[in-house]
Order: sequence, then structure tokens, then C-alpha cells
Amino acid sequence: MRHVLVVGAGLGGLRTVEALRSNGYDGRISLVGAEEHLPYDRPPLSKQLLAGTWDADRVTLRAADAYDDLGVRTYLDTRATAWQPGRVELDDGATLHADAVVVATGVVARRLPDQPAGVHTLRTLDDSLALRAALDTASSLAIVGAGFVGAEVAANARERGIDVTVLEALSVPFARALGEELGGLCARLLVESGARLRTGVGIEGFDDSGALLLADGDRIAADVTLVGIGGEPRLDWLSDSGIDVTRGLVCDARGRVEGVDGLWAVGDVAAWWDDVLDRPARREHWTNTVEQAAVVGAAIAGGEPPAASVPYFWSDQFGLKVQLFGRPEPATRHVPLHGDGLDGGPVKGTVVGLLRDDTLVAVAGFGAARRVARYRALVGAGAGIGEVEDMAASLA
Repeated sequence: MRHVLVVGAGLGGLRTVEALRSNGYDGRISLVGAEEHLPYDRPPLSKQLLAGTWDADRVTLRAADAYDDLGVRTYLDTRATAWQPGRVELDDGATLHADAVVVATGVVARRLPDQPAGVHTLRTLDDSLALRAALDTASSLAIVGAGFVGAEVAANARERGIDVTVLEALSVPFARALGEELGGLCARLLVESGARLRTGVGIEGFDDSGALLLADGDRIAADVTLVGIGGEPRLDWLSDSGIDVTRGLVCDARGRVEGVDGLWAVGDVAAWWDDVLDRPARREHWTNTVEQAAVVGAAIAGGEPPAASVPYFWSDQFGLKVQLFGRPEPATRHVPLHGDGLDGGPVKGTVVGLLRDDTLVAVAGFGAARRVARYRALVGAGAGIGEVEDMAASLA
């Protein structure tokens, strides 16, 4: 294999390049990125960078000279426009030929219909800097969506003393990821911070001033409005390829796109086969991207793939870390392990086990990082309720 082309110059793209080199690949590597910036870390965009405690340079994952050390040629501020087996066309008219293509283009922020230009989304470095500048002079903020982005921006704004209204279409925040009761704990974090949370709310559109018009007839006006309703895989450039991208790029358990030779995918665009769920699963989480890049880099280079790990995500909100290890989708019940959050007590310190019948499939924690991490091995082993209760007793 003489040339590997990585499309997407973010975390997944860079980590794939690093994994290729660490597994002994010594051929050509090209890295194509739609943004003008070198690969940077996205979690700080809604945290330290937005708060102003970090400068933009600090989110950069590697300095410019490190790419020379890696032996990678970068094509920044350049978009892929089409793929055919063994080649990728770019928006500057060039065509790159490669033996293997890795798609790591991530997602683009989803927008509301007819969303005004002045209404913010948060996905890129430039988005974060623009939102930070807007919040610097704002006294009120309206947020559509109470997921990761919405909750973290709300926390940031409340620390600034900004009046915050959060509008969520579901009955509780994080309902799909955590379920109703655990999502209720996330709702409490918002409300207890002083933010106003309205759930089960539909958005009809915007008026001429940019204020939000709700399905119930209400109007929400604020100095700044943010739409944080998730993202869409950035796969429009594959629309004429014949590949079905409606669920993202469906891959086997090593990142090979199903039915296509020489094409791989990592990160937010990739739906990898999950043996536990017995179906492809697409996860938009930092750790998932890093782990998939390590697997793909090893597979292409002929190295030893890393062992499978337990899925994990986290979110920093209102002074504590919300964490989840495992796969909550098959859970049929939950059991409190630590803390009294589910009984109306403090959210901080609450740890909850999610079980399929009597088998542990996931553990969620709220401001309890040390305790929740102790359950990771039990989740990976599919421990029974007896082992889980023994662990809870030992950590009490």
C-alpha cells in the first residue's frame, strides 16, 4: 500500500494518521480538511474556549511542524466533493488517488428551517469564537436543545450571570441517551442553576426580529439564540457514489465500509458493527473516535488492533461531570448505587446502574468520577446484579 488518504482533518483524521505511523506504515499519507485550521479538539469549544479561559491556540492538537514529523501532507481549507474507488475529487479541481481512503469528516450542526444567519450553532472553532463574542455583551440567551451542546453552553452562560432559557422537544434532556429518570437529573442541573427549562416544546420558526416562535403560540426573544439540536454526518460529497449513507457509513467491526473495497470510516460519520447490540451503531463521542482511529490505523498498516473497550461519554455541566460507561439501549431497569439524586436528594454523587434484566449494561454517574469508573470492568464483563451490589457495598 503506497498512499493512504484521510478525508477529515479533525480528531479522528489526526489520530488515524498517528495510528498508521505507530503501526509501522511508511507510505504516503494525505490529510484533507474543510476548515482552514489544523486539527483541533472539540470538547473545549463549549467549555474552556467559550468561557474565555483558553485561547484558540490551546485547542490545537498538534503544532504545524509536527505534521512534517509525521510525514503527512495536509490540504486545509479544501473540501472533498466526490469519491470513486481509489480516488477523491477536491473542490479546488484536484484529484487525489489512494490505495485506501479513510472518511473522518464528522458532522455538521443541524439547523432549523429558515434559521436566520444571526442565530448561532456550535460545532467549529469559528462557531465557538463567534458565540463567545456574542455572549460577552449579552444579558439573555435562548437555547434550542438541551443535549450536550445546549447544557454545556447553558452552564457557561449561567456562570457569566446571563439569563438562560432552554427549550427541549423531548420530555426531559438526554431522554434518548439516558432515559426519562436519569434525564430528569440533567433537567434538575439546569433548573437548579437558575436556567428556565421548557420541555415538550415545538419550534414553529422565527419572526422578523429573529425571536423564536413556539408551537404553543409563545414567543421567546433573547440577546443571543443558539440552536443545539445535534448534527448530520458530513457525507454529501458521497451522494453520487452509490453508497447508502442514510445511517452514516455502515462499517464492519474494524471500520471497513460494508461492500466497498479500500474505504474506511471513523468517528461521528461511522456506524460500526456492535456485537453486543447485534447491529451497527453510530456514536458521536470523543472516546469512540479516538478508539476507532486506533483500530483503523492498525488494520490498514497490518498492525495488532487494540482490544475492544467499553463505550464511554462524558459532559461537563454546572461544575460536575456527567458520565456513562456502556450501552444504555438494551436496559430494562435501573438501580441506584450511590447518592440520593433519584429520590430528590443532591444530583452530585449519584451513580446508577442500568441493567437488562439482572445483567449490568451501563453505569451513569453525576459528579462521581472515581466511583463510576470502578464499574467499567463490570460493565465490560456483563456482571450480574450480585457483583454490582457487592461493588456498591465496597465503595459505600
